[in-house]
Amino acid sequence: MGHDHSHAHGHSHDHSHAHAGMGRALIASLILTLGFVAFEAVAGIRASSLALLSDAGHNFADAFALLLAAFGFYLQSRPANRVKTYGYQRAGVLAAFVNAVSLVVLALFLFYESYERLRNPQPVVESTMIAVAALGLALNLFIVWRLGGHGHDMNIRAAWIHMMGDALSCIAIIAGALVIHYTGWQKIDPVLSILIGLMIIWSGWGIIQESINILLEGSPKGIELEQVTGGMRRVDGVIDVHDLHIWSLGSEAHALSCHVLIDDVPPSTSEAILKRLKAVLCEQFSINHSTIQFEHVRCEDPCVMAKTGQQPVARSQN
Repeated sequence: MGHDHSHAHGHSHDHSHAHAGMGRALIASLILTLGFVAFEAVAGIRASSLALLSDAGHNFADAFALLLAAFGFYLQSRPANRVKTYGYQRAGVLAAFVNAVSLVVLALFLFYESYERLRNPQPVVESTMIAVAALGLALNLFIVWRLGGHGHDMNIRAAWIHMMGDALSCIAIIAGALVIHYTGWQKIDPVLSILIGLMIIWSGWGIIQESINILLEGSPKGIELEQVTGGMRRVDGVIDVHDLHIWSLGSEAHALSCHVLIDDVPPSTSEAILKRLKAVLCEQFSINHSTIQFEHVRCEDPCVMAKTGQQPVARSQN
């Protein structure tokens, strides 16, 4: 039996600094966002702007998202132990899922408030809307820049989407205030809230799908089982590949287990085959954690054999 439990971690000194920097960026962003939420809520009440109040709610969700992201980021950086043998890599995925679901709940609330405001329009102070939204736009763009883009970490990407979505909503509020100023059309305020809600759902839906797929141990996004099987079968010395399973440990780490049929060869030869398989999985599919069982005859299902009274065929293993 051949097992490959290789890992490609590369915990360099620079990586440690980058990791610490991201943690500090999340905490600083959380503090700035909470301060702006209080300011925007007061300004929204004084200006009678549902768009500003909606955006304050969105910013509060952003603060919650940043808190979850920071907590998930801390957990997923913890090492594996005897209980959590894979570590806490899925903590970030779970945080991303909760963040995305909170986006949808927030959007539903915005739809309800917008419907009520459309039934009973109220005048707004457009100058206050523009000033507060401009400040919010600057703050959110700063946080987006500090988070360094969405990258491959789903947890950070969910927080990044929260902040980018709020930056876009600030732009929408500024545009709506200008429309009110020049046309007097007050209903643009709740209409903007509806558009913000739709944008929130759109931005969070992809995270929900991806995180559920990881939590249910589905095949990683962008990796096709047929392609992996084909790549492994092309390795010199491999006759067949079956019982293949691929799943994600976290948003960036993938794992694989399978049975590989090879000729009855000495251990030195099977070890060379194993190294070639490792190289294919790592270089072509970014799968760095694998468990590969070598077989010299087709693997019979033990459950089926027990029911039919068959005896297993003797075989040697590496």
